[in-house]
Amino acid sequence: MSEEIVTERLILRPWQESDAESLYKYAQDPAIGPIAGWPPHASVEDSLNIIRTIFAAPETYAVVLKATDEPIGSVGIMFGEGLHSAEMQADEAEIGYWIGVPYWGQGLIPEAVRCLLKRCFEDLGMAAVWCGYYDGNVKSRRVMDKCGFRFHHTEEGKTSPLGDVRTEHFMRLTKEEWINNKRT
Repeated sequence: MSEEIVTERLILRPWQESDAESLYKYAQDPAIGPIAGWPPHASVEDSLNIIRTIFAAPETYAVVLKATDEPIGSVGIMFGEGLHSAEMQADEAEIGYWIGVPYWGQGLIPEAVRCLLKRCFEDLGMAAVWCGYYDGNVKSRRVMDKCGFRFHHTEEGKTSPLGDVRTEHFMRLTKEEWINNKRT
């Protein structure tokens, strides 16, 4: 079971079935899912099903705003089978994330991702962490830049979970780079 991680403004905790309405509130927005390759949620039941299946994976966290105690997004660490890039090694992970539109541009996701990087490198013994984004998802790329990721490679002709063909860019951060970034 994933543990709870507390930051300055956030609580990262496992998703609960009682979060379904909050999840639907943000995940139904067509500005969020499609750019990341997943369909907007169609109903509260749809969101509940996502919580029970996809969000039940280890190291998948609800991004809960301390001020309101409401889940406003999701972050997670994926290993092995769930990884997107063929280049990843056994001691590497991938971080994925999204946040509701009203909370864009407030630095909340970089705050959450930095916690997951610490978890990857200090607790889980990873040698490198990856992030991927589809062409045009500049907001997602900015999060990666802020968190110290460096461009690694581009894969063209990738079929997204929505079934369309896209170009995906991969960013990577090694443990050594992460340690050096913390010093500066």
